[in-house]
Amino acid sequence: MSNTALLLDSVFERHDPGPGHPESVARYKEISKVLKGSDYFKKCKKIKIRKATDSEILGCHTDKYLEIVKTEIGEGKSELSTGDTSICRDSLEVASYATGSVLEAIDLVLKGESKNGFCAIRPPGHHATADRGMGFCIFNNVAVAAKYAQIKFGLDRVAIIDWDVHHGNGTQDIFYNDQSVFYFSTHQSPWYPGTGAVNETGEGKGEGSTMNRPLPSGSGFKQIGSCFREDFSTAMKKFKPDLILISAGFDSRVGDPLGHFTLTDNEFTELTKILLDIAYEHCEGRLVSMLEGGYNVEGLASAVKSHLGQLITA
Repeated sequence: MSNTALLLDSVFERHDPGPGHPESVARYKEISKVLKGSDYFKKCKKIKIRKATDSEILGCHTDKYLEIVKTEIGEGKSELSTGDTSICRDSLEVASYATGSVLEAIDLVLKGESKNGFCAIRPPGHHATADRGMGFCIFNNVAVAAKYAQIKFGLDRVAIIDWDVHHGNGTQDIFYNDQSVFYFSTHQSPWYPGTGAVNETGEGKGEGSTMNRPLPSGSGFKQIGSCFREDFSTAMKKFKPDLILISAGFDSRVGDPLGHFTLTDNEFTELTKILLDIAYEHCEGRLVSMLEGGYNVEGLASAVKSHLGQLITA
């Protein structure tokens, strides 16, 4: 068994939002260069890419929305009509590879072939709701992964933790009435997309299965680490997850142009260690992380490297 499965493939460079867009192809090229140039790359089991099927995507998205995505990309439009997500001719295929390849990582971890996994994918996903793409996102990769793990492997409880500087409104929305998926987020507030208040805790059967920790501009490891060690750890003792998924947004790193948190590369290592400890306490270390935001190209790549390095040592 390898400790860590890694998804890294040039197919994700084909989604091109256009000149000057922060969610750029350059982000991925820099991650690829840094990881392939490190010792970590050789130590990882490589994840094979595959497309998500329509039925897998429809586990979290509506038929109408999937048809909108197919039609508008096929027509050559430059932005989804549902929100602020730029697209190109290859965006449907690349987004399908992003979602489907994460499911390959789920397979490897839940079959015991790897202890954990990191998926370097784009476009990101956590802003996509069931019927709306927005915030650079097309399909909600982490949400589809959680549902897939439950359906294919019969898991009762999946936890999603989101450390992106922006609140994952889409993930929260998809599981807001679902007690079987726990969503936890630390994020800058006030900030895009304007959701993620402390009193947003779920509805109906899902009441209590959403936990938001909005933090002010300038927050860093002291605040975020405390939320992980105290709030998330305590919640997991009650929830008892069978699997932990990370929406790993590195725009919470110091110097990111789209956020004002102050995490360093070493602090991402520490956050990863906290989450691995929680995963080993409750679900034999089963954890899959996937890329969300991060828009300082060099800073993103170095933070990803730190995150991967800690996963490998698990």
